[in-house]
Amino acid sequence: MLKMATVSSNEAQDEKEMLLKKEEGLEMLAEPESTKKKECKLVLYHWTQSFNSQKVRLAIAEKGLKCEEYDVSLPLSEHNEPWFMRLSPTGEVPVLVHDDQIICEPTQILDYLEQTFQDEKTPRLIPELGSTYYHRVQHYRELLDSLPMDAYTHGCILHPEITVDSHIPAYATTRIRAQIGSMESELKKLAQDNPELKDAYIAKQRRLKTKLFDHDNVKFLKKILDELENVMDQVETELQRRAEETPEEGSQQAWLCGEFFSMADVSLAVTLHRLKFLGLSRRYWGNGARVNLETYYERVLDRPTFRRVLGHVNNILISAVLPTAFRVAKKRAPSFIGMTVLIGMLGGATYFAFHYFKRRLLVS
Repeated sequence: MLKMATVSSNEAQDEKEMLLKKEEGLEMLAEPESTKKKECKLVLYHWTQSFNSQKVRLAIAEKGLKCEEYDVSLPLSEHNEPWFMRLSPTGEVPVLVHDDQIICEPTQILDYLEQTFQDEKTPRLIPELGSTYYHRVQHYRELLDSLPMDAYTHGCILHPEITVDSHIPAYATTRIRAQIGSMESELKKLAQDNPELKDAYIAKQRRLKTKLFDHDNVKFLKKILDELENVMDQVETELQRRAEETPEEGSQQAWLCGEFFSMADVSLAVTLHRLKFLGLSRRYWGNGARVNLETYYERVLDRPTFRRVLGHVNNILISAVLPTAFRVAKKRAPSFIGMTVLIGMLGGATYFAFHYFKRRLLVS
């Protein structure tokens, strides 16, 4: 069971601790003994724009599982707060809680979901071990999951000049550099204020410093983007094989590894989604290059689960900025009038942002 130590009466921490206590089943203590039941619901702590969180959320949707979701805002540094560091020692999203099970690593979360929910009503995303498709799915899943997506993301934000048609706003480069500069001092202070978590904070600080040093290196970024070409070639070849297996016009098109949407497709769909957002789609597909990959991505965009979980790539900025802005307003607005004015400004910003992206989409 989750055990939470008392933390300061910070509003955000109190809110999160209440959520965690619900997972402990503390609300059931007031019930008569005869009516108590062991609740085994899924709870996912994630950030909407986190690549690994997106993969887990898409897998949950594909399997049709009921899951409570709670945003852990990275822009607000909620992943560094003591309540979350106690839940996830690395301070990384996503984290899945299922009864007394806490799983913090995305690959382990996906494996856990597949192994735990296998009834006839729940679609399988990984074929059975003896299946013809098992090794194919596992190969492409491992290949795609090994890609340094955080390096692509941070590198393209820090060096937008190497991208084309990026959906990242211009101010993001300045913003992330400022966050990098303040993160080290923030983690040091948190380590001092929470001695029981000191080792975890120091370890996170070291990991962050090493990763960001590499991500800000243009030569390193160009190297890994060149290596990504080889992976995309492999995927294009595999998709061509699927097309040749179903040559009849009107026949159902297959996915990456077969007729079914597998865990490998979860990884590929979210990878393409991120590359599109970063302004790298023209490099890896489109304009007659890797036509099978381009067709695949268009089919992914039409998939109901994908639309529900990820939506269109042009909506990422709005979905990322507005929830964060409203949460800041809730914490910091000095009065009802101040809140009203702020919400009005945010509404206006949303309106203009929507029409800006709409025009941009039509032009592209």
